Amino acid sequence: MSRRTLLRAATAAMAIPAIAWATTAFAQDKLSGKGEVVVYSPGGSLTQALRKSVFEPFTKATGITVVDVTADFAEPQVKAMNQAGRVDWDTAFVQAQNYPDMHAAGMFVPIDYSLWDDESLKGVPEANRLNDAVVMYGSAMLLAYDERVFGANGPKSWADFWDVKAYPGPRGLYAPAAKHNLEFALMADGVAKSDIWPLTDDKIDRALKKLDEIKPHVTKWWTAGGEAPQLLLNREFVMTNAFDGRVIAAINQGAKIRMVWEGAHVNYTYWTVLKGGPNNANAQKLIAFINKATIASGFTQASGFPGPNRNQLQHLPSNLVPLLSISPENASKVVIEDSAWLAAKRPDGKTNLDHIQERWLAWRAK
Repeated sequence: MSRRTLLRAATAAMAIPAIAWATTAFAQDKLSGKGEVVVYSPGGSLTQALRKSVFEPFTKATGITVVDVTADFAEPQVKAMNQAGRVDWDTAFVQAQNYPDMHAAGMFVPIDYSLWDDESLKGVPEANRLNDAVVMYGSAMLLAYDERVFGANGPKSWADFWDVKAYPGPRGLYAPAAKHNLEFALMADGVAKSDIWPLTDDKIDRALKKLDEIKPHVTKWWTAGGEAPQLLLNREFVMTNAFDGRVIAAINQGAKIRMVWEGAHVNYTYWTVLKGGPNNANAQKLIAFINKATIASGFTQASGFPGPNRNQLQHLPSNLVPLLSISPENASKVVIEDSAWLAAKRPDGKTNLDHIQERWLAWRAK
């Protein structure tokens, strides 16, 4: 460890009490209240991370109790509550591709950005702050490879993933969803990142033709998030696409896996405040709280999923920053999913997402 790194670490350590005090003071001044807020979460490790890094500190700082309810997916229940005219939750996470229709149906209330402090507004990019939703975290699908096989000279792009002569060995690809694989195939075929979306029919044809080339080298089409890094560790793959959070968890446990951010696919999950919820005011305060840099950094460390506030990078361990999609270097390399296009309806009434899934399943079945 260099002298500069030691000094930086010491400075950060001394700053922690001041940061904690500033966060608490902000919450007590602007966000204090009483009662409760009913929050949806998906259960498992993500809910555990939220409880530890967000819900408990929020209650301690504001006096507002968080009641978290769990379900596999929020959207069907939010729609059912909205139609019944009885909304029992205050907030819900909504996948970006599901947001447009729910927004159009008026299921959410505007986010109260007046509750946010200046640091949060500057740290969260304006594109991530919608009128009635704000990005909760970005999830990335990227190329990961076995460092034991290639060292530091492994694949650097999706074109390299397709280059089985320069980088020999078995590959893995994600089976359930079309969008990632179509996108990666197009980049492997020379399409610029800026030209990937929308996935028009001619681009789908081109991507599937490119996927024909790599298909014989895919030894397993994985389905569960934890499979990809585990199969790399088991030496069943030399490279695969994988979810960033799963790879980060494996790396933190000592796995010799390298992440390649060039051409990574990033999609968002949004925080929303539900129209008709029993505690909307407290929900607004919770969302303002989690988007502070110090709280966002705690959530990122606990969950592996980075919230949008870029200022949190100043509060994260230096070895974690290069593994995150929001680091400046990585952010310049990713492709942001066009979720609005995926949700849009085609002339036959199907969504674009439904259409590409049908094409994908037909190709897989060949």
